[in-house]
Amino acid sequence: MAQPLNVEYDWIAPSDVDAAYKIEVQGYPPDEAASLDAFKYRQSEAGDLFLGAYLSGSPRVLIGYICATLSPSPTLTHISMSTHVPSSSSVCIHSVCVSPEHRHKGVASNLLETYIAKLKERAKYARVLLITKEGTRELYEKAGFEWIGISGVVHGKDKWHEMRIVFDNYSPNPTSSDVPKTVEEALALGSGASTSEQETQMRANLWEALQRSSKRVRPTAKLFESYEGGTNDLLGSYEGKESILVNKFDILCPRSGCGSFILKKGVAEYVRRASVKMDPPHLPPQTLLAALPDPPQDTDWWLIKPTPMQFENIGFSRPVNGVTQGGNGRPLKLIACAECDLGPLGWSEEGGEEFWVACRRVGYRGE
Repeated sequence: MAQPLNVEYDWIAPSDVDAAYKIEVQGYPPDEAASLDAFKYRQSEAGDLFLGAYLSGSPRVLIGYICATLSPSPTLTHISMSTHVPSSSSVCIHSVCVSPEHRHKGVASNLLETYIAKLKERAKYARVLLITKEGTRELYEKAGFEWIGISGVVHGKDKWHEMRIVFDNYSPNPTSSDVPKTVEEALALGSGASTSEQETQMRANLWEALQRSSKRVRPTAKLFESYEGGTNDLLGSYEGKESILVNKFDILCPRSGCGSFILKKGVAEYVRRASVKMDPPHLPPQTLLAALPDPPQDTDWWLIKPTPMQFENIGFSRPVNGVTQGGNGRPLKLIACAECDLGPLGWSEEGGEEFWVACRRVGYRGE
């Protein structure tokens, strides 16, 4: 019988980030593994949520870790998975990973048990959230997580399940920067609920918090109206298929200070087609975005297909009641920036394989 491992648990220091990243790339496929920069960001901004499992010895050896960030969102979205909002009540776990040679030895289970206990002791978190694949649901259920449902987060090619633990000893901090909803969540309600000044203020509060929490150098997006030739200045073509017009530049979030990378150049096909009334009737118009003509007037679109995997970074709402296009009555899922939640930038039909982004509502990494 194999001897039990002599494991100790400690918060990851900056000097151990490279070792943690090595375990990450061994444990996840390339389209799911985080970058080294993301690991450095998580350790520097949320080091008290980055727990390592070490084999005792001199020197001790890192064999596994859990890393997370904080979000005010009560559920996982693209934005809550890509940012850290200090003093928030939701712990969003990004990764639970063990080095290949130490798997199936109880390391992950014990690491989770230790991690959850340390978080609960603080009494300042309302919940712990994560997404996982079907094959690892049992691991998290044994650790006390409950299954919520299929996640709307797109990360890699597989479907993800959202799970959570809700703490019963949570004591809210009255000075916390927590906010009740993100714009994406308001869109996802899709129920015609009334909009209050609180939701409008929430937009500003969340964006300010995200700006404070991020140290990344962000590109500056050039807006549609700054191109003298309009759409013609934005068009390129596939090599050997000059009749197919595509986006000449990378597409970015148009918000000043965000510039999130949405789509690589040459991925989206240009289409001139009828406008769509995307803005939910229960939300005020987004003044940072260009107004689109009323249907059935035509406007300019980028068509992305056949899956959302074509995007670099994007967020989707759940189907929004009262927002449809054409005569089929199918509700739309609205497209927003995954980092600052600015939207709607575009739409797709529920269950559809076409994703439409308004040319006038995004920015460009152009000359």
